[in-house]
Amino acid sequence: MPTTNRTTFTTPQGRQILIRPCSGFEELDACVQLQIDVWGYSDGDVIPRRVFTVTQKIGGQVLGAFDITGGIPATSESLVGFAMSLPALRKELEPYLHSHMLAVSPDYRNSGIGRKLKLAQRQDAMARGFRLMEWTFDPLEIKNAYLNIHRLGAIVRRYTPNFYGVSSSRLQGGLPTDRLHAEWWMNSDRVRAIVDGNTPQPARVEQTITVPREIYQWKSSAEDHARALEVQTRNRQLFLDAFAKGLAVIGFKTDSHGNGTYELGAWHEPPAPQHE
Repeated sequence: MPTTNRTTFTTPQGRQILIRPCSGFEELDACVQLQIDVWGYSDGDVIPRRVFTVTQKIGGQVLGAFDITGGIPATSESLVGFAMSLPALRKELEPYLHSHMLAVSPDYRNSGIGRKLKLAQRQDAMARGFRLMEWTFDPLEIKNAYLNIHRLGAIVRRYTPNFYGVSSSRLQGGLPTDRLHAEWWMNSDRVRAIVDGNTPQPARVEQTITVPREIYQWKSSAEDHARALEVQTRNRQLFLDAFAKGLAVIGFKTDSHGNGTYELGAWHEPPAPQHE
C-alpha cells in the first residue's frame, strides 16, 4: 500500500492519536486482538493475521490509530483502533475499495477516532485514483448510521438480509446479520461539503425509517429479544421496498430522546470521469 500521510490529532478527552499504516506482525496481531475486545468474536469469526498481511500486499489498507499521549511510542501496545479495506470489483462499477472492518477500543469510544480513520482511508484511496469506497453496517446501530451518513456523507441503496449468517458478536444480540451497504463517493459534492464541515445541498425526503433508542437494550435482553427482532423485520421490509422503488438513504438524524431516523429520497451516482 502506498505510504499514507501520518495524521495526528487530539481527542476531546485530551489524548494524542497518531494514524498511520500498520507495520509488522506485532501490530497486525494487535488488530486481531482488538476484534475480540470490541465484538467478543469466537475463533470462527476473527480475521487472522495472514488476511491482514495479504490485504496490505494486494493494494488494500490496514490503518492503525495509536495513542501517543505523553510521548508513548506508536507500537502494537498503543494500538487503539484500526481500519481495514480490500480492493473490490463488481461488474456494474469501476474498481473500488471495500472497507471491511473498523474497530475502536471500548476505552476510546466517542473520541472521534472512527471518523479520523475513515478520513485517512479516503485520503489514501483518492491519492490512488479511487472514487468509491463501500462498507456494510448493521441498520439497527444508531451511532454507526449517524457516523456513516450524517458525518461522512455516505448514501445507501442496498440491503442484504443475514449477510454474514450466524455471528458470535455480542453486539449482534443473536439477530440475523442484516446489513446496509454504504456507498462513499469520496469526491462528490455531497461528501466534500460534509467533510469540510459544510451543509450539502438539501434533497427532498420522500420516506423515513426509524430505529428506537431502546434497540440496544432489547438486543441484549432475553425478555425483549422478540421486540428487537420485530423492529429488524419491519425495517428490513421498509428498506427493501424503498430501494426497489429507486430511493436511497440520503440522510440520518437523531432526536433528543436518542431515536434514529433514516431519510430516503432520490440520489444520482456521480458521472464517471472522462478519459482521453
